[in-house]
Amino acid sequence: MSSQHVLIRLLLSALAFAVLPAPSDAADKPLNQPPEGFEALFNGKDLDNWRGQIAEDPRDIAKITKGMTPQQVQRKQQEADQKTLEHWKAKDGTIYYDGTHRIGNIETREHFGDFEMYIDWKIPKGGDSGIFPRNMPQVQIWDPDGGRRNVVGSGGLDNNGPNVPPAKKVDNPVGQWNTFYIKMVGDQIWVKLNGETVIDGEKKGNYWKQFKEPPPKEGPIVLQSHGSELWFRNIFIRQLDSR
Repeated sequence: MSSQHVLIRLLLSALAFAVLPAPSDAADKPLNQPPEGFEALFNGKDLDNWRGQIAEDPRDIAKITKGMTPQQVQRKQQEADQKTLEHWKAKDGTIYYDGTHRIGNIETREHFGDFEMYIDWKIPKGGDSGIFPRNMPQVQIWDPDGGRRNVVGSGGLDNNGPNVPPAKKVDNPVGQWNTFYIKMVGDQIWVKLNGETVIDGEKKGNYWKQFKEPPPKEGPIVLQSHGSELWFRNIFIRQLDSR
């Protein structure tokens, strides 16, 4: 075979390789499909597994419901659902919050003890939110370049008593998706952001009880509203048997 023919064959091979489709990106994988051993807290279609919180500040829930009958608490819950779920929606495979001020958080209807979970989140410029494990604040989500002082990045423990900053800044630019891995066993918590450990077995303070009592053994997973648009997806949890 002549050198010219060899060259032509090499060029054709290179061309064929160049037009092969690129490997699928993670974003191309089916959304809201849990990995083995996990359950999805959001099915991508509706918020049936979620409800509004009775008070925007969870510390006020016990005060508001003190002395109420179960029927009165249920009516309060229905009012919270009606108000809150007008602004938290299932949209395009995500949980979307429209950023309306003075609208409360949403929480899972189911309560969890020890667990590990994954959750994707996205915020706009200046965005602010958080994940409350067992309804305790707060694995922080915010724009690290949003003008706040002494902010390292997302993933730290805010309102924790004392607050614990993340070990490093590993946030993706605002407008892009980020992924938390959160594990909680007893009163200890671990957090990874985009695969990097930012909180390593820190003690979780019980802010709602002003640090006088240990954290509750069980509670809901809460998504915090804080006056900016928010997006969440791929919310997966696995309960851990730590007995």
